[in-house]
Amino acid sequence: MHQRSEELQLLRIFVGESDRFGRRLLYEALVDLCRREGLAGATVLKGAMGFGAGSILHSDRYLRLSSDLPVVIEVVDRAEKIEVILPQLERMLSGGLVTLETVQAIRYPAPEL
Repeated sequence: MHQRSEELQLLRIFVGESDRFGRRLLYEALVDLCRREGLAGATVLKGAMGFGAGSILHSDRYLRLSSDLPVVIEVVDRAEKIEVILPQLERMLSGGLVTLETVQAIRYPAPEL
C-alpha cells in the first residue's frame, strides 16, 4: 500500500567532528537540542573526507591522522518545529553551514507488536 507523502523541511547542519559547544562535542549538543525541543529525530553522519571555508582537506585515509572530519546532522520535521531551534543554532555555531530545503517525505509506520 502506497503511503501519502507530506511536505516537510530538511535541516542540515555541517560542522567539524572536533567542534565543541562548551565542554561537549557540538554534534552531540545539537542532537540533544533537537530531542529537547521535540523534533521528530536527528541523524549524525560522519564524513570520510571533506573541506570547508578554509579549504583544508580533512580525510580519514591516513589512519585518523587527520582531525576534524566533516559531520552532518540531518533533521526532518515540520517547518514550524524546525524554525523554533534556528535562533538556538545561531548561538551554538561559531562556524559551519546550515541548509534548509523542502522535501516530500513518506512515513512508513513501525509494525505494531
